Amino acid sequence: MTGSVLVVTHVPWEGPHRIADALTRAGIQIDHRRPLEGDQLPPVAQVAGAVFMGGPMNVDDVERHPALLAEREWLGDAITEGLPTLGVCLGAQLLARAAGAKVTRGAAPEIGWAPVEIVDLDDPLVHFLAPTSEVLHWHGDVLELPQGARHIASSARTEVQGFRIANAWGLLFHAEADAALVDLWLAESSMRAEAGRALGEAACDDIRADASRVDFEIQRRSEPLFDAFAELIASARQQ
Repeated sequence: MTGSVLVVTHVPWEGPHRIADALTRAGIQIDHRRPLEGDQLPPVAQVAGAVFMGGPMNVDDVERHPALLAEREWLGDAITEGLPTLGVCLGAQLLARAAGAKVTRGAAPEIGWAPVEIVDLDDPLVHFLAPTSEVLHWHGDVLELPQGARHIASSARTEVQGFRIANAWGLLFHAEADAALVDLWLAESSMRAEAGRALGEAACDDIRADASRVDFEIQRRSEPLFDAFAELIASARQQ
C-alpha cells in the first residue's frame, strides 16, 4: 500500500474542495484521476484510500460513459478490501450500485441548502454533523440502502442521504460545499440552468445567499468530518 489517496472526478467543477484540504493537512498525497477522460484507475492494493466525487451522469449510463462500469467494479473491490473510501453525490451512488443497490430517478431534483439529519450518532465521520446540519443538496437520482450497510443520514425529501458499508461511506449531500464552492459551481452554465429549472429564476441568487449565511457553520461542522476521514487513512497506512 502506498501513501497516496485516489481522488476521482467526473466534471471539472466538482472537485474534492475541502476534502482535499483535509488530506493535505494530514500529509497524504493525492492521486487525481479522471476516468471519463481516459485515465486508468490504479489497483486497489496500491492506494491508501479513495474519494469519488459527483457529476451529472447516471451510474448506469455506461453506454455513453463506459468508464463508470470500471469505477463500479473498482469500488466493489474497495468495499471487499476494506479500503477507506468516501463517495460524494454521484460517488455515493456509484458506491451503492457497486454494493448491489438500485439507483433511480427521484420524484424531483433536490437542489439547494437544507437540513440533513444524522441517523447514526455513533458514526465516526458524520456524527460531527449531528443532530442536523444545513448542507448543500444537488441531485436528481436517489439510492436504496445497500444490503448490509448502515443508514447514517436522511433529509426531509430523501430517506437515504448517507450510508456506511465496511470501511466506505456514501454521502449523497455535499458536506464539502461552502460559499466558495457555490461560486465555482454557479460559474458553470449547466449548473445555473439546472438550478433554474428546479427552483425558478431566483435560484442562483437564493443559493448564493444561503451559502453566505451558513458558510462559517458548515465549515466548522464538516472540517472535523474530513479530518477524521484523513486520520482513518493515515492510521491504515501505518498498519
